[in-house]
Amino acid sequence: MNINHRDDGRKGAFYIGETDHVQAEMTYLWSGSKKILIDHTAVKPELQGQGIGRKLFEQAVAFAREKNIKILPLCPFAQSQFDINPDYADVLF
Repeated sequence: MNINHRDDGRKGAFYIGETDHVQAEMTYLWSGSKKILIDHTAVKPELQGQGIGRKLFEQAVAFAREKNIKILPLCPFAQSQFDINPDYADVLF
């Protein structure tokens, strides 16, 4: 399952599916040039229970590391991923 990424400089998303038929996504907003705010995670029922949300989150972390930026998790799911895995602390704002 491929995870796609879109970013228009103001907001973005990591998602599975097509742009017009998203099956799972984690959305974010840019806050300046060094921080993104993860504001929403959604996974369609047919994909739930497969770790898709975690995979989307891992892509967000990889993106943050690549761009040398921080993540502020406004979404409860993203916050829970930071809470359960200290390996992500380097990108937590």
